[in-house]
Amino acid sequence: MASRTGRWTRILAGASLVVGGLARGSGAGRLIALVGLVPLVGGTLDFCLMGPFFGLPLKGEAIRRKVGRIGEDSLLPHPPLFMERPALLH
Repeated sequence: MASRTGRWTRILAGASLVVGGLARGSGAGRLIALVGLVPLVGGTLDFCLMGPFFGLPLKGEAIRRKVGRIGEDSLLPHPPLFMERPALLH
């Protein structure tokens, strides 16, 4: 869940719960929206509340370092610094 894909999954699931709960327009819907804020904010701010239950740290960066998945810190993949240009044939 601390990987880029896991973070996006939590963000989208949380956003779906918030929108669905608010669209319901009832007290139960507001409660669902409030619960949906937890994965939405957790994925956005890079912390995983389930980490300590599995003996892992709370912060996503520390989890990735511990399991050897370094380089997936940002939500969006970085483009290469130097784009290779196609060679022109003369």
